[in-house]
Amino acid sequence: MKVKALTGAIIQARTASTRLPAKILKNLPYGSGVSVLEQVIRRLKRAASLDRIIVATTENPEDDAIVELARKENVPYFRGPEKDVLARYYQAAKENGLEVIVRVTSDCPCIDPEVVDLVVKDISESGADYASNSLKRTYPHGLDTEVFTMAALERSFKEAKKKFEREHVTPYIYMTGQFQIRNVEVPEEFFAPEIRITLDTMEDYALLCAVYDYLYPGNPLFGVSEIVKLFKVKPWLKFINGKVVQKKIFGGLTEELEETVKILDLQDLKRARDFIRERIADFNEGRTAP
Repeated sequence: MKVKALTGAIIQARTASTRLPAKILKNLPYGSGVSVLEQVIRRLKRAASLDRIIVATTENPEDDAIVELARKENVPYFRGPEKDVLARYYQAAKENGLEVIVRVTSDCPCIDPEVVDLVVKDISESGADYASNSLKRTYPHGLDTEVFTMAALERSFKEAKKKFEREHVTPYIYMTGQFQIRNVEVPEEFFAPEIRITLDTMEDYALLCAVYDYLYPGNPLFGVSEIVKLFKVKPWLKFINGKVVQKKIFGGLTEELEETVKILDLQDLKRARDFIRERIADFNEGRTAP
């Protein structure tokens, strides 16, 4: 009989967010006294595939509040490097004896436990090193679930050298071509990659408050089907954070500059946009570095 691998979700959490500091300590629903981080933890507790849930925060004193929330929710915590999140994940997984790791970020308070179970099932049945529902996006932003083996995490920890590989945990696994990876797609009727229900800005928080006001009273564990149906009935919800730019991981400076051009264009900063475009063109033609 096949023995189930010890599977745990590691929630990366810190208060020093650049765009919205202490965002994961904000109330959701608004004024409820329940934090965004607590909602993430409570949702993951309902995932049948998880044996453990660990909050992985930093050693900074300002993150003591995160430790207190983990204690309040009766889940273990781990404190490690702030910037080297890959090391934090590896050390947390090793300390807790995990064989399969689910990566979830603390700014996703709509994380769906059924989706988590689905991605864990995929990696278990396929024997892959890594499975995700966000490499090719079909789910809404904010339901992102990555699952990988301890062997893949350990190899990444030992071999990854680039700054973005250490800060974002999994790029070394899915960008180097050295691992077997899989992408899990949503059923066609719930295809909604344009929906953004993650928390980076105050506009995101306003939208999440609205989503929780509509769905939470009827079902505190509302999932992807309820979310997609809500946005179909009330499409105006997308306007609330429609201009927020999703953070991305870039493999090089040119890619980052091209994304900068898009952001500048969105903000109507045309002279800066055109200047950067010229620099990119010069670089592509070999005249100068970007």
